[in-house]
Parts: sequence; structure tokens; C-alpha cells
Amino acid sequence: MGVIMEINYNEEDRYYLAKKKVENIKGFYSNLTAFIGVNIILIVINLWTSPQYLWFFWPLLWWGVGVLFHALKVFEVFPVLGKDWEERKIKELMEKEKENKNKWQ
Repeated sequence: MGVIMEINYNEEDRYYLAKKKVENIKGFYSNLTAFIGVNIILIVINLWTSPQYLWFFWPLLWWGVGVLFHALKVFEVFPVLGKDWEERKIKELMEKEKENKNKWQ
């Protein structure tokens, strides 16, 4: 049986959550900027030093996968990865623990 709980945040909580989200978005854009900048440099180095073997593709691919998952988390494409889901799950587990504790008292 699922527990549906309404989470009531006060103004300070909402501000903190919004600030945290902005920091996460900013962190993603920093990661994306580094990804683009470093990979441009790697492509130039690769094409200049050994154009017969294109190795730049590997760091581009794997770091790109990391950037993609970072974006999915930050922009909450999958709700299970988002902070709201974490908060709801924590409160749900705390409520269940409280109910179990009260049941045996």
C-alpha cells in the first residue's frame, strides 16, 4: 500500500531548494563548457599529431555519456533521479519508521 504524502514547504525551504537547483544547473553548464573546450583541444592535438589514428573520439564519447547523465539528473528527465523524488522518499521512509515504532509501543 503506497503512502501519498503532501509535502508542505515553507518559504525558506522553497528558497533553499530553488537555490540548490540553480547551483546544480550552473554545475552542469560548467561541466558542459569544460567538455566542449577540452574536446576541441583534444581534436586539434589529435589531428595535428596523429591524423591517421583518431583517438579523440574515445574521450569525447565517454565524457559525453557522463555529460548526458548529468543533464538527465539536473533537468530531472527521469523523476527518480531528481531531488524532489529523494525528498519524498526520505519523508515516506521516515513516516513508515514512525508508524512501525508507534505500532509496537
